[in-house]
Amino acid sequence: MLYYLFEYLQKTFDLPGSGLFQYISFRTLLATSTPLILTIFFGGKVIDWIKSRQMREEIRDLGLEGQKEKTGTPTMGGIIVIAFTLISVFLFTEVFNFYIVVLTLTLLWMGFVGFLDDYFKIKRHNKKGIKGKYKIYGQVILGIGIAVSLYFSEDFITYEFPSYTDSQNAAQILKDKDYIISKNIKTTIPFLKNNELDYKNFLPSWLTHEAFSWLLFMFALIFIVSSVSNGANLTDGIDGLLTGTSIIICTTLGLLAYFSGNVIFSVYLKIMYIPNVSEIVVFSGALTGALIGFFWYNTYPAQIFLGDTGSLSIGAVISVIAVLIKKELMLPIICGIFVLENLSVIIQVGFFKYTKRKYGIGKRIFKMAPLHHHYQKINLHESKIANRFLIIGVLLALLALATLKVR
Repeated sequence: MLYYLFEYLQKTFDLPGSGLFQYISFRTLLATSTPLILTIFFGGKVIDWIKSRQMREEIRDLGLEGQKEKTGTPTMGGIIVIAFTLISVFLFTEVFNFYIVVLTLTLLWMGFVGFLDDYFKIKRHNKKGIKGKYKIYGQVILGIGIAVSLYFSEDFITYEFPSYTDSQNAAQILKDKDYIISKNIKTTIPFLKNNELDYKNFLPSWLTHEAFSWLLFMFALIFIVSSVSNGANLTDGIDGLLTGTSIIICTTLGLLAYFSGNVIFSVYLKIMYIPNVSEIVVFSGALTGALIGFFWYNTYPAQIFLGDTGSLSIGAVISVIAVLIKKELMLPIICGIFVLENLSVIIQVGFFKYTKRKYGIGKRIFKMAPLHHHYQKINLHESKIANRFLIIGVLLALLALATLKVR
C-alpha cells in the first residue's frame, strides 16, 4: 500500500524522494530486505510460539543417521514465510495488480492445503496427514482457477513488435505504439531461435476453436502446478535443502520477470514483452527475502521445518510465476532439483513394481528415494548433500538465464 501512498504524494505534493517508489528496483530492494529482517529478528519468537502449541514434527524411522535427533523439531514454518512475504507484498507492490492478486491467492490457497496436512499430522501423531488425493484436489482447483482467471482477464496480454529491427529503439517503438496487442497462450521454448510456441499447435487442425486451446492450457497448468508443488514437497527432506533451492529458483524467476516486463530487455532478447508483469519481480523479491530469513533457522541442525504449509505453497507459487511470465517450459531447467527428486521416486517405485511382478522380488535402483535419502544411505552428511544440491541449483539457474541468448 505504500506504493499508492507515495504515488499520491508525488502527484499531489511532488515531495522529494516520493518518486522512488515508481522504480521496480527500489521496491524490490525494500520488498526483499523487509521480510529478511523481520524473519531474522522475529522468527525466534514465532518458533517459540509454535513450540508452545506443541506443533512438532513426527519423524518416521527410516534408519537414517541423525534422524532421531530431529524428533520434536517444530514444523509448520511455512507460516513464517507466508506471513512475512505477504506483509512485504502488501507494503511494496501494487496490490491490485492482476499478477499480484493471482500469486497472493496461490500462496494463501496452497498454504491452507498444506496447513491442513500439517495439522492432521500433528493431531494424529503420524506422518500421513490428510489423504494424498485431497492435496491433488487442492492443486487441481488452483490450476482450474488460474486458467479461468487468465482466460477472462484483460491483463494477461503480450505486445508484439512486427516492424522491429535491432537498429531501432525499443522504447520509442512503445511510445509510438508500433506494436500489436495479443491475448494468447504462447510460451517460451529454451534453446530455439524461434522460441515461441502456442498451445494450439498441439491440437489437430479440426479443433480450431479458441476454447480447445485454453482447455489444453488448463490441463497443462494443472500438471505444472501439481508437479512442481509435489517436487518441492519431496525435496523438503533434509535441513535447508528446499529453502536454499527455492531462494535460487525465485531469484532466477524474478530476473526473468524483469526481462519480460521491461520493453528494452524483452525486445533486445527477443522474448515476449508482458506489460505490468514487472510487479512479479517485487513479489519474487519478497518471497526470496522471507526464504533467506527462514534459511537462518532451517540450516543444519534445523530449528524449524517448513512443513507442507511451506513446501506446497512455495512450489505452487514458483510454478504459477513461470506460467504468468510464459516461461513454464523452462521449469525443468530452473527446477532441475525438483525434477531429479520427482524422477527418483517414480523410477524407484516403477522399477520395484516391475521386478516384483516379473521376478517375485522387488528390486531397487536407489538405496532410498527421494534422491537425497540415497546419498544419506551412502553416509554423506546431510549438510554436504544440501550444499552440493545448491551448487547444482546455481548452475541450473545460470543455464536457464543463458537460454535467453544461446539459441
